[in-house]
Amino acid sequence: MTAAVPRKKLIEVSIPLEAINVASAREKSIRHGHPSTLHLWWARRPLAACRAVLFAQLVDDPSSWPDRFPTEEAQDIERRRLHRVIEDMVPWEASNNETILNAARWEIARSVAWGLGEEPPTKGDGKAILDYLQTKAPPVYDPFSGGGSIPLEAQRLGLRAYGSDLNPVAVVIGKALVEIPPKFVGLPPMNPEARAESKHGELRGWKGTQGLAEDVRYYGEWMRDEAEKRIGHLFPKVKLADGKDAKVIAWLWARTIRSPDPASKSAMVPLVSSFLLSSKRSNKVWIEPVVDPSASDGWRFQVRTGLLSKSDEEELRKGTKTGRGSNFSCVLSGATINSDYVKAEGTAKRLSVRLMAIVAEGNRSRIYVSPTSDQEALLTTVKPEWEPEGNLPNDPRNFWTVQYGLGTFASLFTSRQLVGLTTLADLVAEARCRALSDWQPIETDRRKENTPLHQGGTGRTAYADAIATYLGLAVSKLSSAQSTMGLWSSSMDQAVNAFGRQSLPMTWDFPESNLFNGMAGDFHTTLSNMLKVISAQPASAPGHIDNIAAQAISTDGEVRIICSDPPYYDNIVYSDLSDFFYIWQRSSLKDIFPDLYRRITVPKDHELVANPYRHGGAEEAESFFLSGMQEVVSSLRRLSTNQEPMVLYYAFKQAEVASDGLTSAGWAAFLQAIINAGWLVDGTWPIRTERSTGLKAALNALASSIVLVCRKRDNSASVITRADFVRLLRREMPEAIDDIRKAGVGPVDMQQSVIGPGMGIFSRHAKVLEDDDSAMSVKTALSLINRVWEELENELDAAFDSETQVALAWFATYGFDKRKSGELITLANAKNVPSSSLFSSGVFIDLRGDTALTPRDELPKGWTPAKDKTLTVWECVQHTARVLNAQDGGGAAAGRLVAEMGPKAAEARALAYRLFEIATQKGWATEALIYNELAQEWPKLEDLASTADVRAPTATAQAELF
Repeated sequence: MTAAVPRKKLIEVSIPLEAINVASAREKSIRHGHPSTLHLWWARRPLAACRAVLFAQLVDDPSSWPDRFPTEEAQDIERRRLHRVIEDMVPWEASNNETILNAARWEIARSVAWGLGEEPPTKGDGKAILDYLQTKAPPVYDPFSGGGSIPLEAQRLGLRAYGSDLNPVAVVIGKALVEIPPKFVGLPPMNPEARAESKHGELRGWKGTQGLAEDVRYYGEWMRDEAEKRIGHLFPKVKLADGKDAKVIAWLWARTIRSPDPASKSAMVPLVSSFLLSSKRSNKVWIEPVVDPSASDGWRFQVRTGLLSKSDEEELRKGTKTGRGSNFSCVLSGATINSDYVKAEGTAKRLSVRLMAIVAEGNRSRIYVSPTSDQEALLTTVKPEWEPEGNLPNDPRNFWTVQYGLGTFASLFTSRQLVGLTTLADLVAEARCRALSDWQPIETDRRKENTPLHQGGTGRTAYADAIATYLGLAVSKLSSAQSTMGLWSSSMDQAVNAFGRQSLPMTWDFPESNLFNGMAGDFHTTLSNMLKVISAQPASAPGHIDNIAAQAISTDGEVRIICSDPPYYDNIVYSDLSDFFYIWQRSSLKDIFPDLYRRITVPKDHELVANPYRHGGAEEAESFFLSGMQEVVSSLRRLSTNQEPMVLYYAFKQAEVASDGLTSAGWAAFLQAIINAGWLVDGTWPIRTERSTGLKAALNALASSIVLVCRKRDNSASVITRADFVRLLRREMPEAIDDIRKAGVGPVDMQQSVIGPGMGIFSRHAKVLEDDDSAMSVKTALSLINRVWEELENELDAAFDSETQVALAWFATYGFDKRKSGELITLANAKNVPSSSLFSSGVFIDLRGDTALTPRDELPKGWTPAKDKTLTVWECVQHTARVLNAQDGGGAAAGRLVAEMGPKAAEARALAYRLFEIATQKGWATEALIYNELAQEWPKLEDLASTADVRAPTATAQAELF
């Protein structure tokens, strides 16, 4: 069957959200080989989420094919099967599992083929499936490709992948992940070492991009060794107490300022955020400032080691700070050094630095050494021949160093760090020349032609350019470890890179890592981590990343599937932050990508971020964002396919939730731009990448981002009134909410998920008129959606059996606490339920004058729905929750209970959501956690129920169940 109208896709109906969220959260702890370790980019979407969302965006929902899946039951079974395909492919371990990926690719190919009236390629024939997708499926396009997660996952699924970004740093990261690997996939390395091995018969099976990664390793190691020959003398060893020399891991520096106290005689005194150097062992290591008239400025730093009380350790962690921000005290007199004074001295360029300690390599441990005059003096003799150009933006919200006099990029590095980075940046070009001169033609070598990489080449010159690209990215990445913006972690005994957050805060003490320490901060270490990424790239389909402002995208040519992660209003100033890396990339890569690096800094004027300091105020910034985003999504409407919906991500901050729902300026402006451009919002799915632990997991925390599913609005859409809108919400949302619950969306995520069907009603109409005939705003619509949802949830109470209604009312007031029996009698009379039936059903327990809801751990162990002659929805929920978490229970046992519930299973699921809401409002975190877990697991229990043997259980089965 070939449908004339757009076929409904899986993402518009149901996705296994909890499995996606679990995999997305776990991915944050994956380091080795994860694409995020190629180079820093802010706010990357998790690969698991991108992969799952793309799959669900491309695969037809079973309801689109009633001739193949004629009943609702058949559609549900097929939908659950597709959920299992997603669940199999979202874990990190599945990223390069060709068996799992081919299964997912075939499902996409099947939807494409059925839509064309064809049969899909043979299941299991990986090559045929890839060929079919790359010739028959539209390409995926991300106009805000950023760190490249979406194009990369489109490529992994076998689809042609396109992306674009205004930011050159993002473009080069995207090229390194998506565009370059397919050009050189399957080729052996060409460096002399690898060729010598092959001549001696030591042949390796170079698969995928392993050959490219091997060449990057070879020339990167040459760069590192050559740098050490040239500047290694600037990184001397330190003499230990036993007279032996040891390699320096890092030098720890503190910024200093002239004391404002006249009694200190204008001495330079330290500004230290913490004196504690190592808290990892029982013997702590700390710095003690010692007053010494013979020392420079009358004081010196001394390293101390020993046991510390908790209070002493807390005192050391304060350093010389006396509060938040830049308030300190003088180590000589104790005088206050306030923030205004520090800023004034900083802007007058009167801040300096002093060596606090030296961290040396010991026998499987760190050795902390007090500073020496020769080690400290060396820094003053180092003079870089070149410094990066450019000033930092005057944006106090995100760049805190400017107000302290560190207003240029060069000021964020020590002179030795500048020498190290400029030396490595210069060596990138030399390494490229070596790669070209080392190249020797081999038979059938497709690298013979000399078109450069930036002109689309795939030969000899382009290959050398590709090697240089990765080496230049390695230098750029290293700059965050080789700057004064890093921190020393006392709990890990190691340096922590800059950009622990999406801004540049001021640092008062910082580590200067040895460029040749063999650990963090060493070019070799940085390169080694990158090689794990390069060698594991999918490269299974062509990819291309362009440097284009989203407002300037062309709508000519082939239609595309749109999936994108746009900027989030004012959350992150990408262009300003990425200048930190651009200055180093420009130094090493401007000849490789001349168009990308033709400017001194990253282009900013057309960046779609609502920056008040750039646009002259908050209102002007909002207007710029709204009009620009509307222009982009209008272009995407013309560029996108009709069959597949557009998918956009929107990231939330906790501050964006209000008492009347999710109504922040950024969120409302984003939705308004989409709707104004002629789109309707068809669904919203909350993706969580942060997993709370303990009781916090029960709280209704906002998702990290919301996935919006959008369809093109019909040009003949009607105009309705506010009253019509509310009527439609009340009529259509119950079924939509039920579908969302069936998909396994837990109560925690319902507030964000119900936005989808509600906005679907709002946005499918050309306009919703208020009583004064003005157009309803998105913010008002969001508030009404939230209000109707709450009303519908409250109405559910009246649909439950009488015993459950009494239990629900009791729980909302007392939880599981006991009260006098008279209170239950009053409540039971109001619901017209005999109190005796509340006890006989097992819902309540008779405590002789007192009563309470029967605690879960006191419920009868042999209970089954099939044998309960007075079955209540309350019992169904409580028994299932008990069995699910029991040591002798689990999913299979709980699934058998669900199988026996019959029609009450749907009511029980709804009650679990209602109980979560009550527990959350009451602050009963433990109870909320139980119901959230139960609701999320319910679809799996239904799957188990569909295969469960619900006949009268044998003694063995009874033992298994309880």
